[in-house]
Amino acid sequence: MKLWVDADACPNVIKTILFRAAERVQVECILVANRPVAVPPSRWISRIVVSSGFDEADGHIVEKIEPDDIVVTADIPLASDCIDKGATAINPRGEHYTKENIRQRLNMRDFMETMRTSGVQTGGPPPFSQQDRMAFANSLDRLLAQRARP
Repeated sequence: MKLWVDADACPNVIKTILFRAAERVQVECILVANRPVAVPPSRWISRIVVSSGFDEADGHIVEKIEPDDIVVTADIPLASDCIDKGATAINPRGEHYTKENIRQRLNMRDFMETMRTSGVQTGGPPPFSQQDRMAFANSLDRLLAQRARP
C-alpha cells in the first residue's frame, strides 16, 4: 500500500497530516505535482515532479497506482480513474469516493462546468475549515486501519 497525493492543490495542513500518518504507520507517501513541493526528510515521504502539461500529475498517478493504494485528490475525474483501477480515493475534506458515488460527483462536476462556461457565477468551494481537516484525518485513519488488519 502507498499513499499518492495529487499535490498541486492539496492544502498544506493536509500534507502535514499525511506526513505524520506515513511516519506513524510506515507507509510510503508520494506527492506528485507539476512543480517542486516541500517534503520533510523521511524514508517514507517522497515527491515526483512531472512536466507542466495538462493532467500530467493525474496521468502519472493513474499509471503507477496499485489496487491497495490510497489516492488523495480533489480532482473528481482522477478519483474516478483511480477507483476504476481498484484504488481508494479520498478528497482533502475527508470524503471517500466510491463506485457508488463517483458517477454522481462526475455528473455534478460536468453540470457546474457547463454553468460556468455559460457565464453563471457558481462560486467555489467553501474555505477549508478545522472540521474539514478533522474529517480528513479521521477518514485517513479509518482507511489505514482497515488495511493494517490481516
